[in-house]
Amino acid sequence: MLPDTYQTIAQPSEGLYKEKGSRFISFAYPVDNEEEIKTIISGIRKEHFSARHCCYAWSLGIDQVRHRINDDGEPSGTAGRPIFGQIQSGKLTNLLVVVVRYFGGTLLGVSGLIQAYKQAAGDAIGNAVVVTKTVEYTLEIAFDYLAMNSLMQLVKDHQLEIINSQFDLKCLLRLKVRAARLQEIESKINGISGILDCQIVQE
Repeated sequence: MLPDTYQTIAQPSEGLYKEKGSRFISFAYPVDNEEEIKTIISGIRKEHFSARHCCYAWSLGIDQVRHRINDDGEPSGTAGRPIFGQIQSGKLTNLLVVVVRYFGGTLLGVSGLIQAYKQAAGDAIGNAVVVTKTVEYTLEIAFDYLAMNSLMQLVKDHQLEIINSQFDLKCLLRLKVRAARLQEIESKINGISGILDCQIVQE
């Protein structure tokens, strides 16, 4: 089976790092999409409107292909990249980490900034509970009543989770299926006589 599990954090968490008067307040959030990320960052910017910088990094998806870093005015590579480095070192994804900096009046230099953002991000992640999640899809199946026994036997044999069902002249069934087994289950469902339609739907 192809990998279909990933590690993220169970709930939002916070951290703090202080250096030469500057405060680096960090926030870690489990996230599922870019819209959610934009909303969270916007909320943090409003709450900490007087902060000098609001830097962040995020990662989405099992392979971490979708990710972004933002230095928000800090020297290039001194904020977003070390934050993202902490996400990577924890082998985490579907995670947003934001670090807000309140300037203390003393410049920290490039190495000092990298260390500060790294430590702040690491503190927020370290204060969180890491959980393993499974990538799942929802299949909606339309079928004739006569196909019900065969379909319910398949559900039982493969221990699939039924989300909801409607049994009438034309029946509907919604199932949760792990990503790694999706192709196999779809093929078996479509092999049952009386299946009218089988498609992935958004919950």
